[in-house]
Amino acid sequence: MSHPALAPLEARILGCLIEKQLSTPDVYPLSMNALLHACNQTSNRDPVMQVAEEDLPAAVDRLVDQGLAERWPGRVLKLAHLAKPRWNLSVQESALLAELLLRGPQTPGELRTNTRRMYPFPDMAELEACLGALLEADPPLVLRLPRAPGAREARVAHLLGEPPTGGTEAAPPPALATPARTGRLEALEAEVATLRTELAELRDAFEAFRAQF
Repeated sequence: MSHPALAPLEARILGCLIEKQLSTPDVYPLSMNALLHACNQTSNRDPVMQVAEEDLPAAVDRLVDQGLAERWPGRVLKLAHLAKPRWNLSVQESALLAELLLRGPQTPGELRTNTRRMYPFPDMAELEACLGALLEADPPLVLRLPRAPGAREARVAHLLGEPPTGGTEAAPPPALATPARTGRLEALEAEVATLRTELAELRDAFEAFRAQF
């Protein structure tokens, strides 16, 4: 059975539902208001969207019809995803798929940094093993894009929407640098990425808390 071809908003909703289950389980499933805030977050999203409240119901209906989401009736209607049982995903695989749905194609190194709010991969070996499971699913849930000229790593993309087109664009030639300078630069980049992720986690937790009221 082939995977559903999700529209951009449907992919954003599914990614948000998986993300919030892993990163803020105390406020999951999500109300429609919380889901709207999650879709319109400016952190951990690429591209940033401006989703109107009236746009959500039809996209949610399509995800429910495709067996990827379900409604939890109650005093406040809430929504949950069904991706984990649908594809038998582990927590690690769910985190990777959510990140790709929310921020598009990324290298394994970027995925390890960006999934920390959902699951902190202790090393690249575990991350690569989980990517392998997604690559070898039947049919595959992700694929590796061709490595761009000058890039050190190939990016990975999900296969739940339009076919990815990235990975073949020309890249500027790498600047000359000594090994020591390159090492210092990479350490600084990693530190900045970690600080940005921690700030985004604080923002997400605050927005999720505020959306419940």
